[in-house]
Amino acid sequence: MKKINIIYWIFTGLLAALMVLGSIPDIMSVSDAVALFNHLGYPTYLLPFLGIAKLLGVVAILIPGFPRIKEWAYAGFVFDLTGAMYSSISVGDPASEWLLFIIGYILIAGSYIFHHKKVKSASLSNKNSVTV
Repeated sequence: MKKINIIYWIFTGLLAALMVLGSIPDIMSVSDAVALFNHLGYPTYLLPFLGIAKLLGVVAILIPGFPRIKEWAYAGFVFDLTGAMYSSISVGDPASEWLLFIIGYILIAGSYIFHHKKVKSASLSNKNSVTV
């Protein structure tokens, strides 16, 4: 249980850091974020919306409980990354710029998988302590 918990928090902490660091420039409409959105062909009014959505997703993943909201937050992160990667490919960005997306997918998958392992392990230990 302890090993699963440690691995879960490593993946989840890195994922949360990635999403928070990506959301702050969006919320503040920093010139680099605006330039990237213009490059991808999106209207800049979406920036604060996406930034706040990422922050809410991080909160949902970090707060204990609320399993259905956690599932939606993980799905939202996958949609966000997939949309960004598709947009990047569509405008002809080089494959070398896709590394951040692959790292993001790995962090999401690791956090998601170990979240479920942690929940399963906790429920098994609760069943064992009740039957003893």
